[in-house]
Amino acid sequence: MIGHMLLADLVATSTAVAATRSRLEKRALLAAALRAADASEVEVVASYLSGRIRQRRTGVGWRTLGALPAPAATPSLTAAEVDAALAHMATLAGPGSQEARAAAVAVLFGRATAPEQDLLRGLISGELRQGALDSLLLDAIAEAAAVPLAAVRRAAMFSALSGPIAAAALRGGASALAGFRLEVGRPVRPMLAASAPDVAAALAGLPGEVAVDGKIDGIRIQAHKAGDDVVVFTRSLDDITERVPEVAEVVRALDVGSAVLDGEALALGAEGRPRPFQETGSRTMSRDAEALRGSVPLTPYFFDVLHLDGADLLDAPAAERFAALTSAVPPESLVPRVVTAQPDDVHAFFAHMLARGHEGVVVKDLAAPYDAGRRGAAWVKVKPRHTLDLVVLAAEWGSGRRQGWLSNIHLGARDGDGFVALGKTFKGMTDEMLAWQTARFLALETHRDGYVVHLRPEQVVEIAFDGVQRSSRYPGGLALRFARVLRYRDDKTAAEADTLDTVRALASWAAS
Repeated sequence: MIGHMLLADLVATSTAVAATRSRLEKRALLAAALRAADASEVEVVASYLSGRIRQRRTGVGWRTLGALPAPAATPSLTAAEVDAALAHMATLAGPGSQEARAAAVAVLFGRATAPEQDLLRGLISGELRQGALDSLLLDAIAEAAAVPLAAVRRAAMFSALSGPIAAAALRGGASALAGFRLEVGRPVRPMLAASAPDVAAALAGLPGEVAVDGKIDGIRIQAHKAGDDVVVFTRSLDDITERVPEVAEVVRALDVGSAVLDGEALALGAEGRPRPFQETGSRTMSRDAEALRGSVPLTPYFFDVLHLDGADLLDAPAAERFAALTSAVPPESLVPRVVTAQPDDVHAFFAHMLARGHEGVVVKDLAAPYDAGRRGAAWVKVKPRHTLDLVVLAAEWGSGRRQGWLSNIHLGARDGDGFVALGKTFKGMTDEMLAWQTARFLALETHRDGYVVHLRPEQVVEIAFDGVQRSSRYPGGLALRFARVLRYRDDKTAAEADTLDTVRALASWAAS
């Protein structure tokens, strides 16, 4: 048997973590599980406790997860065996791979008990909700290894996953964590922005002069340059250098010896307006970059610098980093930015960025360091909020903390005499809302398909979202981006829900 920690042990920890609202108790539960793991398996255990698998992609889709074998009666799977099985699935490619992957899924899930199947499904789909965020796991790693939390968080800046941090801390303590540092060519976790509902709220926490960046709707990139060697990483720290040759060329041409740059890359259309996000996403995912760069060229825009010519700038104030960036990168490759202390200037710049087809702005504290891997108050993004009244077409049984509740809802817009699906969401739901909607949806149930409960299209829900994107997965060809529930509209009937034409009108490329 590979490893000794049963998946059932992680199910028990996950259930206990989900059942408590105390951060201290959550941390203690996670730390106990980390201490119980063998050195050989602690990286896997830590990853699963944070709600993630180690493999970037397994090829296992939602359809496969909806048709699982009967669960095992008794637990036998170890966490390490699950990791090995998923690693094998990730290698499958070419003719016959779909059948081979489905068979591997059947074997893996056939060995799992019902609670283990729920955990696995949540891990693979990325929809496990157990109340153990990555930041909480870092706290637990510090407790389990008896090392300073600051040492753990500093090391985490330079590792895509928390698993390696856990392994280093538990095997070698603070001295092992000190081995994680910025190296040109190795990705750094990106700094993240908090959100504000409007410009005034964003400025309220950042007195005085601020930098205001245009929020570009592209792919987050991190470019590393060492001489003529250039590597480009995504937000999730995947190496995509070969897929973005024009970005690499821009970075290689910079008159600097070494640099680590943070920015966005996107496909631009007529008059420099951004193309639909999917075109940028598809282009950066394609391995046929040379054939596509002529028709869908990518343009990089950089907004920060973490290292320049031998000097690490992570701890330098933003004003110093931005000055260094301006000295190293030509204006055409810099994100639009204004520096001001006047709210009217920020409002005007926000309107300007929206008029150019971009998402909004990010307001930044000029005194703040680059807080890699964390979402703090130093960067605050502001985007216009779109809302629609849609109809709930189906709902999925939740897992982890949402076990026993109908959680992920399928959203539809009116189209003629029927409804067209636009996506799913489990975001924005309180415990009270989950309890209410479970009772409500069971009363509307028409039939079930695995863990999906299909409903009579009667319940209207108000949804907030960031934008509309093309989607081949849904019959209307559209899907909502970052949809979340605002409230249920019992004052509206399904006949009053928004139409597919209304959704198309929100995106000029969809209406054309």
